[in-house]
Order: sequence, then C-alpha cells, then structure tokens
Amino acid sequence: MIMKTTVPVDKSWKNKRVLVTGGAGFVGSWLSHKLVARGARVVILDIKRTLPDLGEPYDCVLKKSVFVRGDVRDASLLHVLFAKHKFNVVFHLAAQALVEDVRARPALALDTNIMGTVRVLEESRKHQGVHVVVASSDKAYGVHNALPYKEHFPLLGENHPYDCSKSCTDQIARMYARVYRVSVAVVRCGNIFGGGDLNFSRLIPGTIRELLSDRPIKIRSNGLYRRDYIYINDVVSAYLCIAEQLVRGKSFGEAFNFGNNRPLRVLQVVSIIARLVRKTHLKPIIMNNAKNEILHQYLDSSKSKRVLGWKPKYSIEEGLEETIDWYRRYFQ
Repeated sequence: MIMKTTVPVDKSWKNKRVLVTGGAGFVGSWLSHKLVARGARVVILDIKRTLPDLGEPYDCVLKKSVFVRGDVRDASLLHVLFAKHKFNVVFHLAAQALVEDVRARPALALDTNIMGTVRVLEESRKHQGVHVVVASSDKAYGVHNALPYKEHFPLLGENHPYDCSKSCTDQIARMYARVYRVSVAVVRCGNIFGGGDLNFSRLIPGTIRELLSDRPIKIRSNGLYRRDYIYINDVVSAYLCIAEQLVRGKSFGEAFNFGNNRPLRVLQVVSIIARLVRKTHLKPIIMNNAKNEILHQYLDSSKSKRVLGWKPKYSIEEGLEETIDWYRRYFQ
C-alpha cells in the first residue's frame, strides 16, 4: 500500500505563522509536516538535536520548517520566538512522555510537562490573537469505574507522575481560557500509533518490529487490558480541526476526546498485526509483570463529532496497514 503524501495548499493555513512545541517528536513531526504541506510557516521548537527521519517525501516537506533547538521551559527563548515570529497558532505538544523515564525522574517530568505549559500559555497571554491547542491525554482521567471517559469526568491522574502531569496541564490550560481569556483548547487522545514512532517499548511499534524479525512479541501485561487506539493521520486532523475552531472564535476552554471508539484488548491488537504481516504462527509471550497500569482506558469521542464535525477516517486495520508499510521501508 502506498500512503497519500500530497496535500493541497489549504487557504485556511496558507502563510499562517505556527509554533509547534515538541515538533520533532512522533506526533509533532507529522503535524508539522501537514502544516507545511498546507502552506503554513512553521517553527518547530524541540529539545532534540535534529528533525526526525520520516522518509521521503515527508522529510523534504518537513525541512521547509524552521527548526529551533531549545527547552520549552526557557521563558526568555519563548519570548524571543513569539516576538520575532508573531504566531497565529501554537500547538503545544512538548512533554516528557515515556512512562518509565517519567517514573524514574519525576521532578524533571513534572517541571517540563506542567511548567513548560505555563511558560507557553504565559507568553500566549501576552500576545493578543494567539490561538493555542494543548496536548493532554486519556491518561489525565486516571481510574474511573464508568467507561468510556467523557469530557465532563473529573481528572484523577494522581496514581502516576505522567498521568498527574497531564491532569495538571489540562486544568491549567482551561484555567487560562476562563480567567485570562486565552484562546486555548485541549486535546485528549487515546493510544496514538503510526509510522515514525521509534519507541519500541510501545505495543504497536514493538510488535511490528518483532514479528517482521520473526520473533514473538513479549507482552508485559496479561494481554487483557483494553485501550483506545487512534492512527496518527486522524490525530493530526483532530489538532487542525480544533485550531480552526479556535480561529473562528469557538470552543475556548473546551476539552475534546479523540479516539477510534473501538476499544481493543492488547492481545487483539497483536492478533491483527500478526494477521496483516502473515506471522500468525508467532504466538505472543505473556509476561504478566506490568506494574502501575490502569486496567481499561477508552474514550467517548461523540462530542468531537457533534461540535467539530470530526470523526476518524481510518479503521484500526487501515491505520495498521499503513503503519506496517512505513516500518517495512524503515527497516529496509
């Protein structure tokens, strides 16, 4: 399967001045690519040294952005960037996101995820007309007996430092909208997958790598946890949709869930991947040694459909087919 790579210049984004914090990360890089392809003037701020390798023709498009290496907590750097580029839209994705790293270094993660968000929102508050989309997570909800998560549920992320940081980030963003009238909205996605995610400790890229190498995947949990999975192209469309809503003067201070509305058990995901790569003879090894994991997490995305007109364009299988194609090329 060949992925669609051409995107017509979108008049709503042409020459828009856009900042993407964490733009060299998995989601940020694909979002930045789509923005550049639509004619936006994109500045990427990331602590990484270089832009990621997405492969051609994506890299050619992504290189048309301006890459700035720096820390989102650096208030003076943010001040310079905002003053120089006079951003219309800010996508704030920068965060410490790897669960084990966050658990090992909680102070750094909390400082980056919470105070990094405060720094971005403070600079946005000082500049009139800036619209901000902040990345939260389904992890911000924490543990609830009632599922799926709905946007009005309380945020109970106190059982893990990453979850806690996202609960705080989420509430801080919405506070800036209510108290300071910053044009900001919040994105809460399920488990995001797609090509370009090189964190092979995650289920989907790890399973694809192992099965393509003729090795069975080792599953940390008992394989029965249910999660919401959403393909990267649908996530990017969600971010763009919210930003366009803010530019129209709507949805200030709102949070939106984005998922596939089809929660799957871990073993189901592995089974689908095994079928798509024709490695069904490689049975997963159940380790059952996962700790501090929430048993079931999945979202109700009906508000996004009702308010934004958004719905996923990719089924789980369609997204996985494109993802597997990307990794095949990458490993070759």
